[in-house]
Amino acid sequence: MGKAFCEFFAGIGLVREALEASGWSCTYANDVDPKKRQLYVGRFGDDGHFHLGDVWGTAEVASRISGLPALATASFPCVDLSLAGRGRGFEGSHSSTFFGFVRAMEALGGRRPPLVLLENVAGFLTSAGGRDFEAAARALAGLGYRLDAFTLDAAMFVPQSRPRVFVVGVDDRADPPGVVPRSPSGWMVDAWAERLETADRRVRPKRLVELMRSIDLPTGWLAFDVPAPTGRPPGVATAIDRDDAQDWWDEAAVAKHRAMMHDRHRERVDAMVAAGETFVGTIYRRKRDGTTRAEVRFDGVAGCLRTPRGGSARQIVVVAEAGRLRMRWMSPREYARLQGAPDFPLTGNTVQDLFGFGDAVCVPVVQWIDRHVLTPAAASIARRTPRGRQPDARPAPADDAGGEREEHVA
Repeated sequence: MGKAFCEFFAGIGLVREALEASGWSCTYANDVDPKKRQLYVGRFGDDGHFHLGDVWGTAEVASRISGLPALATASFPCVDLSLAGRGRGFEGSHSSTFFGFVRAMEALGGRRPPLVLLENVAGFLTSAGGRDFEAAARALAGLGYRLDAFTLDAAMFVPQSRPRVFVVGVDDRADPPGVVPRSPSGWMVDAWAERLETADRRVRPKRLVELMRSIDLPTGWLAFDVPAPTGRPPGVATAIDRDDAQDWWDEAAVAKHRAMMHDRHRERVDAMVAAGETFVGTIYRRKRDGTTRAEVRFDGVAGCLRTPRGGSARQIVVVAEAGRLRMRWMSPREYARLQGAPDFPLTGNTVQDLFGFGDAVCVPVVQWIDRHVLTPAAASIARRTPRGRQPDARPAPADDAGGEREEHVA
């Protein structure tokens, strides 16, 4: 089994980028977007394991997964769970592809990975009043996984605000060190509840803890020891290019966006320009009370990178330096740096690259999870799995007849 893994909803492959550093080997990757596949192949080469196809094609997906993978990751589409999805949640055609992943895991039978990792936006916890999170938890428990869940923000590692929810599933083949199970009520001190209650609230926020306590899973909950990183990453200025070769806007465009700022933001920027101070920040354009505003971040952290589906979704670089104010669109290379992949090859056009990184995971966040959760769990599986173990011969269920499924659009 080793450290082989399957990367569902792979996008450009930043989960693989993160995990390969500690010896994981990707044996299957899946996505429906050929433009993301182009960037994936540009980084990792075309070794034949990338399946450009719909995750709902259960039989084909299962047939392409070889051997006994130890882990399956699923960064399933967030659009229906985010504000942009207008509250559709799992009723929407995009985020509901999570259940296509569940069907694929079910179809693998005894070859099902003993570990799974889900990733999605913070709205996963509030979608449908928490019922979508519960539905996902119960679906994984139905496959035999004991679960843990926690949150991490990319801002703990890089200068980008990107809070995300992670769910880890562990089956009976794993016995990770330091993990505490939820105790049946009333017969012993519940170390699981104590770990959740005493954890850093950035990792175990109150809403998540309340959800986990309220959902009674047949397999039960676990709690890994997932610490919050200490220290503060360098500021956003370290990710931004300031040389004259960048595609800086003309004076009219700068003046237009300066006028769109809140009064207090404009006054602060003007004061830094007048004093000759150096400031590097970012701007998002947002609708406020029917007016488009250019909102400046002064905290040294970029806003959450998004896919460029309109001007308001693209992030703007703002630089005050030597008495001059400059602005421009953030570049794909800067997106890559803010996702923790500074040297990732850019093989698409600008929009294609921005889509790829805006719809991806942050590399050092996944590496933190790997260090504290995935690799220790995989090591426990290796210790407990007899040599020569053969997969279960149960056949995979056939695809449902009829009915089209919408493909993954993140």
